[in-house]
Amino acid sequence: MKVFIAEDEPPARERLIETLARVAPDVRVLGHADSVSATAAWLQAHPPPDLLLLDIQLADGLSLDLFQAHRVRLPVVFTTAYDRFALDAFRALAVDYLLKPVADDALAQALAKVRQFRAHFEQPQPPQQPRQPRQPQLPPDPSGGYAPRLACRLGAVHHALAVAQIARLVSLDKTTHAVALDGRRFTVDRPLAELEQMLDPARFFRASRQVIVAAQGVRHYAAAGKGRLTLTLLPDGETLAVAQERAAAFRAWWERAPAG
Repeated sequence: MKVFIAEDEPPARERLIETLARVAPDVRVLGHADSVSATAAWLQAHPPPDLLLLDIQLADGLSLDLFQAHRVRLPVVFTTAYDRFALDAFRALAVDYLLKPVADDALAQALAKVRQFRAHFEQPQPPQQPRQPRQPQLPPDPSGGYAPRLACRLGAVHHALAVAQIARLVSLDKTTHAVALDGRRFTVDRPLAELEQMLDPARFFRASRQVIVAAQGVRHYAAAGKGRLTLTLLPDGETLAVAQERAAAFRAWWERAPAG
């Protein structure tokens, strides 16, 4: 993966390059700039990279301006000390929005998303077939292709738990538990990383390494200082801390999550 970095603070830029080297040794940094104008000039003079890593506040303005004035159409991950630009970033079709200092796991997850998008859009298209007579259309899959239920256990009894009844998924002592909205606690024989791929990201959010929360399982949240959040969860009122680097993404997800 070829990456261009826009960052006006040299120490932050070096830390980002070092983090890239740790979590993704195959990534190649093509170049860097410290301003919006220099970034735009580099993009005009070179073939497009696979990914832009952009700080929001650069030496001469906001990097968000690139997506308006210069019509940039590239995958981008924003790295910034400010969480107030999260909605603007996602309107610019950002893949992710990471708060400084950028954690290794947060950057690794963002790069994994970019790879998934590239794999999807770079798949060869099948040759066009002659038009066939229109067939009756089946109703759309209401699950959108994501798992509508999870196989789990309550004691020795196996269940198929509807995802609409899940409040959160928790990894504890190498065991995954599904906490239902009615308070029951099921055992799921899959790790969180696998479940994250099976569940609709519009309804489920990886709030920490140990917890995936469902939209219907969050009662409310509050600021907890230093950019962190505290979630109050259903059905038991348990609280969950969300780290600074995930807080902005949670707020953006929470505003878009479907009700009910």
